[in-house]
Amino acid sequence: MRAAGTALGLIWTSPVTAAGLLAGLLALPFGARARLRRRDLALVFQHWPWGPGGAITLGNVILHTGGDLDSPCHTYAHDAGHGEEPPICLADHERAHVYQYMVLGPLFLPLYLACGGISVRNRFERAADRYARTGRGWWPWPG
Repeated sequence: MRAAGTALGLIWTSPVTAAGLLAGLLALPFGARARLRRRDLALVFQHWPWGPGGAITLGNVILHTGGDLDSPCHTYAHDAGHGEEPPICLADHERAHVYQYMVLGPLFLPLYLACGGISVRNRFERAADRYARTGRGWWPWPG
């Protein structure tokens, strides 16, 4: 049953994954390197040469400006000054977004933007931080 759900999620989010794949492939001549991360259900393009730094998830593709997705990073709440929080693993945070995409598919981006975009106010980012901290709670709405 889990394999069927994963397959359906991969298919449902495939239009966004295709856009991420295109962005990753365009970056290969500029030094990006692709690596399949089964645990994250994603193809990761490391050393992605554009953007302010960090990572962005597009379906089952993660574009990461650094060399190691397993690096520590701060939560959005910590960076916004909402309290001291220990660093989280960037891979865990981005994996939560992969899961969110697999449920919401092409609806993810409009909902993400409607919830505030890249911001501590965004429920998708808070859920991804929670999942990275605890290993639970990647869904952005209370169950």
